Amino acid sequence: MSTLRQTEIAGVGHYVPDRVVMNAELEQLMETTDAWIQERTGIKERRWFEEGKDTTANMGAQASRRALEQAGLQPDDVQLIIFATLSPDYIFPGSGVLLQRELGIKDNIPALDVRNQCSGFIYALSVGDQFIRTGMYDTVLVVGSEIHSSGLDKSTRGRAVSVIFGDGAGAVVLRPCTREGHGILSTHLHAQGEFAEELIVKEPGSNREDRVRVAMENQEEMYPYMNGTNVFKHAVVRFPQVINEALAQNGFQPQDIDMLIPHQANLRITQFVQQKMQLPDDKVYSNIQRYGNTTAASVPIALSEAVGEGKIKRGDLVCLAAFGSGFTWASALIRW
Repeated sequence: MSTLRQTEIAGVGHYVPDRVVMNAELEQLMETTDAWIQERTGIKERRWFEEGKDTTANMGAQASRRALEQAGLQPDDVQLIIFATLSPDYIFPGSGVLLQRELGIKDNIPALDVRNQCSGFIYALSVGDQFIRTGMYDTVLVVGSEIHSSGLDKSTRGRAVSVIFGDGAGAVVLRPCTREGHGILSTHLHAQGEFAEELIVKEPGSNREDRVRVAMENQEEMYPYMNGTNVFKHAVVRFPQVINEALAQNGFQPQDIDMLIPHQANLRITQFVQQKMQLPDDKVYSNIQRYGNTTAASVPIALSEAVGEGKIKRGDLVCLAAFGSGFTWASALIRW
């Protein structure tokens, strides 16, 4: 059996569509206001995809090329693709194989799809970490990419959800770490399925004799439903728990964190967690104001921006954390 080894993030990258949708534009589609959206979510704008230009897979490919370039690698160096999304281009096959095609990877490498919604990227990161640790692969590409805007109820009925979500993609390249004590120190994954219907897109469900007919007869259930109050209540508990779990396993305290990158679900949630963890503003990264909630793409987009802005430096202790539909929640602690 191979000796366990550490994994490092050798490159990061992200891509967001060109179309910027301000809150004022949503005022034309539904009964809402810029002030209402900002007060409840912190969001000022988000990106929406352009039909015929952006797809879940090719947005992931754009982010991947940037991550690979930063790592000094080519697409053909990739040995495994792990693709996290709740909005694949097709019901099947998954977007992982489409990304392989988009990148022009010649070898018949495996492509794995992960469906854990807002926690999807950290779940995928954890899976990739295990493959590197055990020596099965040396180069793993982990991607989170989402197109929400084509599946939102943009009427007043759906405003509580539709104002939150945006489109985008982020990617990281995983490689064996050559610096002792650096890289991904640990990952922590959790789920509580009893709350599965609290944040859900129910139709089309396969457990119907004629799923298409049932979906067409219940079109409102083809849009996301969220019990916002219950999601908030659980998120503000699970975020600190899973962050502290990672810190405790590695012998650290909250004050040791150099940068916390939480899933960008709601600025109010992030602020609550920041206060609970007693972290200053310069140790918590937020970009939900500009992109909204991009689900599996949220953490890698924020990570890519933080690195690009010089807010994460070599040797920093970085914590990634997420909570979302499932309910699922997760964290990763990294010595950069």
